[in-house]
Amino acid sequence: MKKIIITVVVIVASLGLIAYVLTNNKKENEAKTTIVAEKNASVSVRVETVKTEAVSLDFSSNGNFEPIQELKFSAEKSGKITKILVKEGDYVSVGQTLAIVRSDVINVNAQNANAVYQNAVADYTRFENAYKTGGVTKQQVDQVKLAMVNAKFQLTQANINVGDTRIKAPISGFINKKYIEVGSIISATPATELFDIVNVSKLKLKVNVNESQVASLKVGTVTKVVASVYPDQIFSGKITFIASKADEILNFPIEIEITNNASNGLKAGMYGTAEFASKQQKQSLMIVPRDAFVGGVSSNQVFVIESGTAKLKTVTAGRILGDKVEILNGLSNGETVIVTGQINLQDGSKVDVIK
Repeated sequence: MKKIIITVVVIVASLGLIAYVLTNNKKENEAKTTIVAEKNASVSVRVETVKTEAVSLDFSSNGNFEPIQELKFSAEKSGKITKILVKEGDYVSVGQTLAIVRSDVINVNAQNANAVYQNAVADYTRFENAYKTGGVTKQQVDQVKLAMVNAKFQLTQANINVGDTRIKAPISGFINKKYIEVGSIISATPATELFDIVNVSKLKLKVNVNESQVASLKVGTVTKVVASVYPDQIFSGKITFIASKADEILNFPIEIEITNNASNGLKAGMYGTAEFASKQQKQSLMIVPRDAFVGGVSSNQVFVIESGTAKLKTVTAGRILGDKVEILNGLSNGETVIVTGQINLQDGSKVDVIK
């Protein structure tokens, strides 16, 4: 009996000890969780200091080169390709024959049309002479003349058809793509694609500038252009187009014409940079990094740090100067703006500055 009592006491004591240990562990875990939660409540950010500095108003813009002329042309007549005189990569001049369409029937038709026309001319001459002597009436002469005019029209059309059997280049440039082979049957409806021709003797660099930059640009202004594949070579460009209306993100498309180098080394699709020189000297401006803006410069909102927390401020942005933006109002020199981590912030969020 005593052994049973002692066993029960030992079990109860053990259970009590286990409960005590578990309770203490729970309190320690809760304390650690609270500490971690407090630490994780801070958002890690990077910052920059608002300052006034001398800034060049020169600016640049990137874009892609496009050919000055580009044409994908199709068949105007139906027929069978009997000969192709060029290959992809060849340079062709305007009017050069690129391919030949079978012309047996077309040539016969042209010969017949010519015979009909020559016969009509002879008839008209004979009737006109007969009219002078009173042998035929004026109405008969007019009918023969009409037949001659119609025959000439038919001959002209037949000669055009003969010419159409020789497919010629409508512009000068390089054969960028050939869609046909010898034996191909081409059709006018639907039109069969024949060749792509691109003219890269000159190119267009298409770039975008913002509203503050476009005000200083004019059509005809000469600019420097650098191609990514020729970083040490400067090309001379001329502004040929400035959009009268901004796009959906308030940028204005600009086109700059560049003469290619002697080897036509610039290719359509390559990456280029236009460098625009400002007539104004450097100016002392209050600036912040472009990355400081929440949702882009047009939002006019930035986060600053005050007493370890993020405060959302509305500012007035001025000109965009590369990766920096002029601040006209809303900030003071020495304030700290957040440049990374804004996506995780709300007004009043605690922040942890990454050194």
